[in-house]
Amino acid sequence: MSGTEDGMTERRRRFEAEALVHLDAAYNLARWLARAPGEADDVVQEAMLRAWRAYDGRRGADAKPWLLAIVRNCFYDAAAARSREAARRAPGDPDDWVAAAAAPAADEPLAVSMREQQAGALDAALASLAPDFREVLVLREIEDLSYREIATVIGVAQGTVMSRLARARAALRAAWHDDDGGSTDGLR
Repeated sequence: MSGTEDGMTERRRRFEAEALVHLDAAYNLARWLARAPGEADDVVQEAMLRAWRAYDGRRGADAKPWLLAIVRNCFYDAAAARSREAARRAPGDPDDWVAAAAAPAADEPLAVSMREQQAGALDAALASLAPDFREVLVLREIEDLSYREIATVIGVAQGTVMSRLARARAALRAAWHDDDGGSTDGLR
């Protein structure tokens, strides 16, 4: 093997050991932000490509917050691109007709299966939150990141993370309360 091949193999090994081990966390965050498995797949794929390209310039000891920041940025970049595309197209564009025809009807087995997959009071309550609240809850409660790591991921001060997390928990509690007719036992 040449020196270049050895270097590339070592880079790949380090990337796999430091970044790729957090693939589940990356998908989890993308799924909660996008709320659609297919879109989450696309976001994670783009994020992993960006992470690979930027890997040699990464700073810091822990790759998880770094990777989750890339996932978050990919999601918001894709959302902005979709918004620009939607604004560019005129109402009644034939592309809209194709998308509507391809979407499953509400009573088709695929649609029923998709609804069942997304069922559950906690999932519904979490999904009803604003993206800013959803992301801090997912990063803290599901991915177990510290306040400092969350601040790094979303690019805000640590105090902002703490206040946003408190408001997110209150909003989740209220959404849960609305879904189950008054009980908040599952969120204490």
